Amino acid sequence: QGKIERFWQTLNKRLATRPADTLAHLQDELDDFRDYYNNDRPHRGIGRQTPAHAYQLIPPATPTPPGDPDLWRVRYDTVDRDGKISLRHSGRMLHLGIGRAHARTEITCLVHNDHATVLDASTGEILSEHTLNPAHTYQRKNG
Repeated sequence: QGKIERFWQTLNKRLATRPADTLAHLQDELDDFRDYYNNDRPHRGIGRQTPAHAYQLIPPATPTPPGDPDLWRVRYDTVDRDGKISLRHSGRMLHLGIGRAHARTEITCLVHNDHATVLDASTGEILSEHTLNPAHTYQRKNG
């Protein structure tokens, strides 16, 4: 919060020394300030570098491609009264059989490619493992 308050203070001081008489003039002043603040003014919090320089040092984030073999999904759920959870996979809604003995158990489901592992959220115990087959709605436990 302190950083944004400091930013507003700097902006207010600048606008006080350069009053705008029209909205277009105010927009020009704001654009000039943004350019100065990001490209010319060094900041102590980032080693006397400009934000533009610091931004260029970091590669931009990109979404993980859906076919990435390293993609893991984590899902938190509660086993229903019939001993199942639902999971969307490959554009289909699948129902994974966990077992009625685990009804109302809070779980963590780890999905990697076509493999799902269901863990008891409180103990970490593996409740079931599944090889996902989108051709079938109901997924039985492996083994």
